Amino acid sequence: MGRLNLNAQIEQWPLKSPFRITGHIWEELQVLLVTLERDGQIGRGEAAGVYYRKDVPAAMLRHLELVRSKVESGITREGLQKLLPAGGARNALDCALWDLEAQASGRPVWQIAGLEKPEPLLTTFTCSADAPEAMAATAQAYREARAIKLKLTGEHLDGERVRVVRAACPDVWLGVDGNQGFTRDSLEKLLPTLIEARVALIEQPFPIGAEALLDELDSPIAIAADESVQSLADIADLVDRVQVINIKLDKCGGLTEGFAMARAARGAGLECMVGNMIGTSLAMAPACVLGQLCKYVDLDGPVFLKSDRATSVRYASGFITCPERLWGSPRAAPAPALA
Repeated sequence: MGRLNLNAQIEQWPLKSPFRITGHIWEELQVLLVTLERDGQIGRGEAAGVYYRKDVPAAMLRHLELVRSKVESGITREGLQKLLPAGGARNALDCALWDLEAQASGRPVWQIAGLEKPEPLLTTFTCSADAPEAMAATAQAYREARAIKLKLTGEHLDGERVRVVRAACPDVWLGVDGNQGFTRDSLEKLLPTLIEARVALIEQPFPIGAEALLDELDSPIAIAADESVQSLADIADLVDRVQVINIKLDKCGGLTEGFAMARAARGAGLECMVGNMIGTSLAMAPACVLGQLCKYVDLDGPVFLKSDRATSVRYASGFITCPERLWGSPRAAPAPALA
């Protein structure tokens, strides 16, 4: 395979406005950018990590430095699964390896993975938790959106948040995300409002470790696990508790594990969702490939940024499209070797 040159650096991307979910507010995005070079060909990967596991870019960078020699000796995607645990560091490296393989083989990632050529994906657009009127204004500002996701917090305002957004956007697909903020009682009290508002999906209502609260929950609305499903090993315990699993590459540690999760979930009778931890278009590109196996898509991360990569995904009529030159396809000319 030959030696690899590894470059890893932390980037800062300011947000347009603060983004709030249960227990956390972002004003700026930090990501780890990984670049792998071999024989003048370059593969790239980006990761934001998993904030609630303290998997942040600074920690991810330290993890990479500890394994630098093993990576640069010529690691494979299969070897990477054993070298690093699930998380942002492995995600950035894994995606860079997929991209590099596309350059070296002359075949796009979707073809290497045995998939059909990717199609544009209908994606949700997210309203962070805020005053009801502010969330309605945000939802209306997504003029071409066909699907909206509302961040809820378990607060008494949640019902009004849902009602005013539905009134403002009567025809869109509507989902809600509790980000672990609900109790069994608070969710059951909110359910009539969600049903009346034609909410189609409830994502991660209960905290990690409280999955038993889902047992015998009488909800006509599908439930999706997010924080409760980090990797392939978590899927078995969620069968018969949820109907959907949300796969995020930062959580599971890359596209390699993401593919394995999607196939295992579908084999167990579960639907799949592909999500993101907010990121630039470089993070959305591999997720768009995984999204070809998913019923639900939540890849709106770049819309919250003040700026994006020079080559970026495109949003039109509620769909996300990833240009081939961004990631995962042979580029017209080799990029220059790293210094």
